[in-house]
Amino acid sequence: MGFGQGLSGLNAASQQLDVIGNNIANSGTVGFKSATATFADVYATSSKAGLGVQLTGVNQRFTVGTVSSTGGEFDMAIDGANGLFRVVDTSGNVMYTRNGQFLADKDSYLVNAQGYRLTGFGVTGNDLAPIMVPIGNIEPKATGSVTTRANLDANADLVYTADVPETLGRVVVTAPAAGTYYYRDDGTTISWYSDNAVPPTPMATPLGAGTYTTASGSFTLDASSQPASMQALKIASGTDQYEEAHIGHPFSPADPQSYTHSLPITAYDSLGNAHSVMQYFVKRATTPGGDSTWDVYYTVDGSTDNISPASSQLTFDSAGRLKTGDTATLTITGLGGTASPAADMNIAVSYAGSTQFGGDFSPSFTQDGYATGEYAGMTIGTDGAIVANYTNGQTKAVGYVALANFNNLQGLQAAGGNAWVETSASGQPIVGRPGTNSLATIKGQSVEESNVDISQELVNMIIAQRTYQANAQSIKTQDQVVQSLINMR
Repeated sequence: MGFGQGLSGLNAASQQLDVIGNNIANSGTVGFKSATATFADVYATSSKAGLGVQLTGVNQRFTVGTVSSTGGEFDMAIDGANGLFRVVDTSGNVMYTRNGQFLADKDSYLVNAQGYRLTGFGVTGNDLAPIMVPIGNIEPKATGSVTTRANLDANADLVYTADVPETLGRVVVTAPAAGTYYYRDDGTTISWYSDNAVPPTPMATPLGAGTYTTASGSFTLDASSQPASMQALKIASGTDQYEEAHIGHPFSPADPQSYTHSLPITAYDSLGNAHSVMQYFVKRATTPGGDSTWDVYYTVDGSTDNISPASSQLTFDSAGRLKTGDTATLTITGLGGTASPAADMNIAVSYAGSTQFGGDFSPSFTQDGYATGEYAGMTIGTDGAIVANYTNGQTKAVGYVALANFNNLQGLQAAGGNAWVETSASGQPIVGRPGTNSLATIKGQSVEESNVDISQELVNMIIAQRTYQANAQSIKTQDQVVQSLINMR
C-alpha cells in the first residue's frame, strides 16, 4: 500500500473546500455564478489498484439567480439564462459578465465597478460601441398636424356678419288711410310697425277698426286693430314669413359676439418656441340644401397677419354628422422675426369625427410638436432599448444594450471582477439585441443576485470535511502498517 491515494484524496477534498468556500464568500456578489469541483480517478496501466483522485475541472453553474429590484437608474438584470453583458476595459479587451451594476463615469460612459465600459448598438446598424449616457437637450419638433374633435352646439344662435333688418309683412292700403304699413303675425296677434328698420318702429296709433282696400283685395280690422281674417291680410300683403332683426358681428377676435366657440392650441415652431393658435367656430345660416354651416377662423399669437387661410368651413347633415371640411392646411410665416427666425409652419388640421349635436361644446385635440427639453433620466426597456427621458415629457431611444451568448459557456475563462473572457473552448460569441436570437430580455432598475444556494453549500462542506477526515484516516492507517513492518525483527 502507498500513501499516494490518501494524499490525493486530501488534496482533492482541500480543493473542493476551496471551491465551496469561494461560493459562500460570493453569495452576496451580484451576478456571481457558483462553481462545483469535478474529480476523476487515476490509474496506471501496470497497476490494478487505483492511484487516487485528481481534480479535472471547476465548472460554473450558469443558472439564473434571483432578479431583485434596486431602483438604480443604470442597474439592469438579464432576465433569462442566455446572455451576458459585453464590456471592454481601457485597453479594448472584451469581457463578459452577468453583473448589471452600472454607473456613469466622468465621461458619461456606462461602466461597472472595475471601470469596464458596457457596449451596445446604435439606434440603427449593428456596430458595437461603448454606451454613453444621453446628455444635453432633445431637439424640438415643429407642429405638423393638429387633430381637433369637437361637438359643436346645434342649439347655438346664428352669428350674422352684417345687420339683418326685420322681415315683416307689408301691406299697401289704397283706401281709407292710404299708406304702407308693416306687421308681424305670430299666429294669434298682429303687431303693427311704421317701418322695417333694425329694429322696426312700432306704430304710435295702429290702424283703427274698419275695412281697408289694397291692390290685392281687402281686409277688415276689429276694434283692437286685429284682422277679422288673418288669412285675408296675408293675401293682401303677399307674405306670411316673419323674422326678427339681427345685429351683424363681423368676425373679430376682440368681439366675443362674433364667434360661437373658441379653442386655443399651443403649436411649436422649428426652434421649439410655443405659439398660440386659436380656432374660432362661428355658426352660420343653413345652406340651401339644409346642411348646418360653421365657419372656422384662425389666428396665431392673436393675429391674422401671418396665417393662411384665414378661415375654413364645416358643414353637418341633419343627423349632426360632419359632411364637408374635415381637413384644412394652415401656413404660418414670419415666426421669430429677424432676431431668431423660425422656418415657416405647415399644419394639417383634421376635424374628422366632429359632430353637431344638441349639447355643450366639448372639444378635444392633439398636436405632434414639442419644445426642446433637458435630459432628466434614463430607462432600459426589456428589449435593451436605452431610452432617454426629457423635461418636456418626451422620450428618445438612443441605443440598445448588447448581449452575448456562447455555445459552450463552460469554456469561458474566469478573469476576476465577476467577468469571463472568450477562449477557443467557448467558441465565438453570438451577439445580438435582448429578446432576439434566443437571447434573454432585460429588466431595468434591477440586478441578478448570486445563484449560490447557501444551504446546499453547507451540506457540501460537511461532505468535503468528511472526505478530508476519511483520507487523513487512510494515511494514518498506512502509517500504522508501515510502522508494524519496521518493528518486525
